[in-house]
Amino acid sequence: MRLLLLLLLSVLALSLARAVWLQTVRAESLGRLAASQHHETVTVPAGRGAILDRMGVKLAISEEATTVYANPKQLTDPRQAAVAAAETLGVDADVLYPQLLDRSKGFVYIQRKADADRATELQERNIVGIGFLPEERRAYPQGSVAAQALGYAGTDNRGLAGLELQLERYLGGRPGSETFVRDPFGRVLNVVRSVPERPGREVILTLDHTIQANAESVLRQTVSRWGAKRATAIVLDPRTGGILAMAVAPGYDANRYPETSQDVHRNVAVTDTYEPGSTFKLVTVSAALSENLVTENTAFTLPYGIQVADRVIHDAEPRGTETMTVAQILSRSSNVGAITLAERLGAERLSTWISRYGFGKQTGIDYPGETPGIVLPVDRWSGSTIGNVPIGQGIAVTPVQMAAAYASVANGGVWLTPHVLDRIVGGPKAHVQSRRVLSTPIAHKVRSMLVNVVSEGTGTLAAVPGYTIAGKTGTAAKPDPATGTYSTSNYVASFVGMVPASRPRLVILVSVDEPRGAIWGGVVAAPAFARIADFALQYLEVAPDDPASLGSPGPP
Repeated sequence: MRLLLLLLLSVLALSLARAVWLQTVRAESLGRLAASQHHETVTVPAGRGAILDRMGVKLAISEEATTVYANPKQLTDPRQAAVAAAETLGVDADVLYPQLLDRSKGFVYIQRKADADRATELQERNIVGIGFLPEERRAYPQGSVAAQALGYAGTDNRGLAGLELQLERYLGGRPGSETFVRDPFGRVLNVVRSVPERPGREVILTLDHTIQANAESVLRQTVSRWGAKRATAIVLDPRTGGILAMAVAPGYDANRYPETSQDVHRNVAVTDTYEPGSTFKLVTVSAALSENLVTENTAFTLPYGIQVADRVIHDAEPRGTETMTVAQILSRSSNVGAITLAERLGAERLSTWISRYGFGKQTGIDYPGETPGIVLPVDRWSGSTIGNVPIGQGIAVTPVQMAAAYASVANGGVWLTPHVLDRIVGGPKAHVQSRRVLSTPIAHKVRSMLVNVVSEGTGTLAAVPGYTIAGKTGTAAKPDPATGTYSTSNYVASFVGMVPASRPRLVILVSVDEPRGAIWGGVVAAPAFARIADFALQYLEVAPDDPASLGSPGPP
């Protein structure tokens, strides 16, 4: 009896000692473990705001989805749970099962943003330890329309590229959270803490999905027709700086962005540079006019070639020595004539005008990843630079920079910041910065000179019946990084113009990278400009300013 009593007292002492140890030494860690088993905090994502075009058409929306997760500590049969998830959601049971076996974790994703109907089917099986969280997934109702411009949002519904990234602070909202108390079987007993989410706001763009879709269609056909590597188009309203279309071909379906190459995702209208060729002669000619060195009627006797330092530069087409006015130098795209004007300007003044137009620095467009271009400071110019830069070689620009430069001429000499955000719903319109580049009389003179490019010069294929067009062709050899010289086979063909020239409503740029079969901007890019302009003018119901030409053939 004494031995039995001693044994009982020993057991009681040990039990008391362990109880004291558990309630003192282990109290904090065990408390956390108990809370993790019965308390669970779940983030409640905020609804992402929609992106709409200027007409209210939805370009990016959020659709209902369900995130399915599990708490391995509460699962009574991990194998059954893995099989059920495979049958309803289509996940790989062999991959999921080991994760469900790991009871050191209190949370495991079964599938992020699963189809809501399939998730409901799994929920109806009432498997203890599996939870369901309403979420959203990003969808793009217009498919490939404006895909490069819009960018995309990731699995967590945060913007990763394009406007989705640029406008994240408006679209993303603020997530909330809920803390639940569950019973040992995983059933929710009570919500002990709740922080409400703040939904994202809708944004309205300056883009017009109809003009955008047509521009993309024209570019696809142009790339196919000329076997080109890529083509870019910008349609811009020079009165506001608002971009109506920013198209790139080839494109991709924004709903399937993970399946496409990163190279296709880039919005090259903003992120990539090219040597503009003769479209850059706008800067050279307008600078010479603004400095009162010449008038549009000043004549020069121009040989076929001109010596610049150690180089001889020729016009594109063989010819004899001719007399050309400044207006003819521009309309006939004479390299020799442009260099002659640049030599009168001098390197310092030409460099100042290049900067004045905004080349070599970002435009400030509300879009991520903008490239400032490549413009050498004047103290790094070589002897031949004065022969290269005035004709658009040895300088690199972005399409949006070039479109903005021509828009300043169309807008009476006032440069406006190009932009794609019109306003946040419920807020004011976006503020647009402006500055004067040219005097109004000079801008009107340059615009009149650009009309001659289309009516009788190198850009005749850009004509649109019923409207006067002012624009400029460009053809530039691409630099070859391997040799440090210009390629003899790869070119960029471009055309930039404004319409109607009498009172411009649109500035349109088309750039075609590495066309085959023809390289000239007037042959490759000008017809694409005409088709984009013809459609946009009819769609916007812009009245013709040249009714006499309505009987002429339409854009090819």
